[in-house]
Amino acid sequence: MEQIVLILVIAIVVLVVTTLVKSVRIVPQQRMDVIERLGKYQRTLSPGLNLLVPFVDSVRTKVDMREQVVSFPPQPVITSDNLVVSIDTVLYFKVVDPVRATYEISHFLQAIEQLTVTTLRNVIGSLDLERALTSREEINRHLSGVLDETTGRWGIKVTRVEIKAIEPPPSIRDSMEKQMRAERDRRAAILNAEGHKQAQILTAEGEKQAAVLRADGDRQARILQAEGQAKAIRTVFDAIHQANPSQKVLAYQYLQSLPQIANGTANKVWILPTELTRALEGLGGALGGLAGMVGDEPRPDVDASAVEREAAAAAEAAAAEARRVDEAVREAEAEASGRPGLPAPDLIPPTAALGGADYDGVQHIEKH
Repeated sequence: MEQIVLILVIAIVVLVVTTLVKSVRIVPQQRMDVIERLGKYQRTLSPGLNLLVPFVDSVRTKVDMREQVVSFPPQPVITSDNLVVSIDTVLYFKVVDPVRATYEISHFLQAIEQLTVTTLRNVIGSLDLERALTSREEINRHLSGVLDETTGRWGIKVTRVEIKAIEPPPSIRDSMEKQMRAERDRRAAILNAEGHKQAQILTAEGEKQAAVLRADGDRQARILQAEGQAKAIRTVFDAIHQANPSQKVLAYQYLQSLPQIANGTANKVWILPTELTRALEGLGGALGGLAGMVGDEPRPDVDASAVEREAAAAAEAAAAEARRVDEAVREAEAEASGRPGLPAPDLIPPTAALGGADYDGVQHIEKH
């Protein structure tokens, strides 16, 4: 008897505990529970502590009220230019009415997937491949509008639809890559040509400016050189006029400059002006009167024969220098042409020059 009582007590305790458990329902945040009483919709439990009638009320569905994301598998879609592309889509949605989402449609997630596929095929079917690849925003807006309008009756709000990938056939991908490579090569060639053009323009501008600056510098250098030469000539001219030299001194200086005139490897003709004989005539008097240049009068104590000998020696030195220059020129020409040189022309003998022979015109000796 005691055992039976014990069993009854245990059964009553279990029944009470089970009743309490079934009568108390705790719903977490962002979840709604749909309650049915004897198979009929009774109410929707909000988050928190809720009391139910045990063994009468039951939970039909537990609806998650948070925004959810689902990725659909790739779907083959035919474009308007008869190309089959594979499109992956991502859908963002949330349940706004758990009662309609439970009783208005069965398996709303599967229904949303099928609706997305059919709508996507309708949209892509009216576009060609190139426009489909470049019009993702337009396709997303169109899908969002159609899905939101249809799923609104199910208590579901489609917040966003994104196309994750559009994969054309392999042959089309190869053609597109070749086209893009050719386009990049064309742009690179254009940029290279433009850079080469700019480089040539800058180089030409630099050369132009350099030539202008070089010409300006040359012009200024020539001006300064001419001014220097003019100043030097003016200084020499003023010095000569201030010194007031006699004709005999000038004749002696003129005679000393003749070897320098003849000294030159490119000289073919040695021109002897008519003033040379006159200069040689006055050479004796010039050498005799160097000591008394101020008065230009010969001194009685000067030996005339010594003066003549000095003049003859100076003339001989000038003639020897001229012959040396002529021989050097003939040797250089003989070496260049490979044939023996011609005999040197006769020069003016110093005695004839000192003898006062007059020559009209210009006497010259050609160097062959």
